[in-house]
Amino acid sequence: MAVIIREINGEELDQLISKGKVLVDFYSKVCGPCKMLSFVLKDVAKNVDDIEIVTLDFDQNKEAVNKYGVVGYPTLILFNDGKEVDRLKGLQQKPIIQRMIEG
Repeated sequence: MAVIIREINGEELDQLISKGKVLVDFYSKVCGPCKMLSFVLKDVAKNVDDIEIVTLDFDQNKEAVNKYGVVGYPTLILFNDGKEVDRLKGLQQKPIIQRMIEG
């Protein structure tokens, strides 16, 4: 079963990450590597279960960016039951992201 990737805002983030596994992609609409990463994430989403994958616009959610210490984009943060368990910066390849999710 494929996972659906959806965009959220900073206010939704705290609520969403409180339960279960959530992978958050902090991105910018003007970032080339971010656009490439979105294709990689769509591919990853086809092969994983029991995780929510969401995107968060870096430029429109400064409060969340600051709260989670994101200093550049793209940045992927994996949360499990509200706690950060892993973080990747920059464009990543599918196997690396899958290993991160499978932990």
